[in-house]
Amino acid sequence: MVQLYTIGFTKKSARTFFGLLKDSGANELVDVRLNNISQLAGFAKRDDLEFFLAELCDMRYRHAASLAPTQEMLDAFKKNKGDWGVYEREFVDLMRRRHIEDALDPAMLDSSVLLCSEEKPHHCHRRLVAEYLAEHWADVRITHLG
Repeated sequence: MVQLYTIGFTKKSARTFFGLLKDSGANELVDVRLNNISQLAGFAKRDDLEFFLAELCDMRYRHAASLAPTQEMLDAFKKNKGDWGVYEREFVDLMRRRHIEDALDPAMLDSSVLLCSEEKPHHCHRRLVAEYLAEHWADVRITHLG
């Protein structure tokens, strides 16, 4: 079985965020954001996050831009207040074109946490990535940490 977790950092204190990660038992955080160095990310900027994960959670950090939407897709949805249904269809099609199910090794993602910025997984691409992989790989369990 492949255990996949997901988490977003928005509206979480560092204490809550790192507590959820540590309590999960996951061994790696896979950052699926397109932009992981934004000043708006606070404690979740790439270099800070890598440091805190190692020090507080004994976890590795990896950025996987191939699991992020394109800038055009993000702009259409976020800046132009696009429709979630359109964004979801376009992002699933992008994952299909990228063949992420073949490009990734299920064993390498076992016990990993997919990270993006959204507070909840409902309208977030981290959920779409996890569900897409669950559809293409055998025996995937998804747990949303927040």
